Amino acid sequence: MGINRPIKVGITGGIGSGKSTVAQIFSILGIPVYYADDRAKWLMNHHTKLKNQLIESFGEESFLQTGELNRAYLAKTVFSDPEKVKKINQLVHPIVGEDFNSWTANQSTKYVLKEAALIFESGGDKLLDYVINVSAPLRIRISRVLMRDPNRSEEQINQIINQQLPDEVKNEQANFVIKNVDNKLLIPQVLKIHEKLLESTL
Repeated sequence: MGINRPIKVGITGGIGSGKSTVAQIFSILGIPVYYADDRAKWLMNHHTKLKNQLIESFGEESFLQTGELNRAYLAKTVFSDPEKVKKINQLVHPIVGEDFNSWTANQSTKYVLKEAALIFESGGDKLLDYVINVSAPLRIRISRVLMRDPNRSEEQINQIINQQLPDEVKNEQANFVIKNVDNKLLIPQVLKIHEKLLESTL
């Protein structure tokens, strides 16, 4: 691993697992966090090449007259169709990957975090040095999402869960696992991984 660049660490977890909360704890420790899903939304609105590809693939309706992404249209016509989901991911993930690499090159910490929902599903783990999976029981994850986003139905949440690898699979593939359940405190788990990652850069 090169001395001149930070180690790239992915942080993932199924919807409602609490990966954003865990990422915020790392951020408090001074580790820069790249929020890939938020950045993907920004790029879909502002990256000219990607915008053109989305229009070509899913029609002019993909964007509103204001030039903003038509999220309601995409939710209805794209995200309910597994083949179209696959297609949009094939367009978005490489652009996000390039953007992440540019961002990483401007960081000066020992390691950086890339927070993303679909690291293993997209093959993004192969481009990272380590991956942390945030794990939580399914019933807890569903109740968390329903509490924070009352506009989502349980059926919609289950649709998203079905597009993500099961926790057991991600736990096996990850280098580190953080268990986000009521009886396991997050901060000690984060500190332990933080120390190991700092050691690995020596």
